[in-house]
Amino acid sequence: MAVRFDEVQVGTELPAQSFPVTRATLVQYAGASGDFNPIHWNEKFALEVGLPDVIAHGMFTMAEAARVVTDWVGDPAAVVEYGVRFTKPVVVPNDGVGATVEVTGKVAALLEDNRVRVDLTATSAGQKVLGMARAVVRLA
Repeated sequence: MAVRFDEVQVGTELPAQSFPVTRATLVQYAGASGDFNPIHWNEKFALEVGLPDVIAHGMFTMAEAARVVTDWVGDPAAVVEYGVRFTKPVVVPNDGVGATVEVTGKVAALLEDNRVRVDLTATSAGQKVLGMARAVVRLA
């Protein structure tokens, strides 16, 4: 059942989600995206360039955050705008566990033409990893 514009209000919370990120996840994403930058898979290289460890692709983190919106609305095509600022990297240790990205969302504004603005918060290891994460969604 599609989310209807007349059923939401400013403050409506989207279901929160957690996304695990392992080194295997990063290899899979690198293959899908073509982004084989060694900071995403080579610990030695990541440390040499001043990172604390291998980090997740920013676009991967951005995509996982968008899933909270697309899962809520039920139709990825309903997202008409989406943008974020990358504030902190998602550090992915090679410990068999990896990292977790926690994402929450809330309707922040009701707009014209049955559109709403959803503000997202994405954190990993207690740090905000995306800033100004916002999606505009057209509802039924």
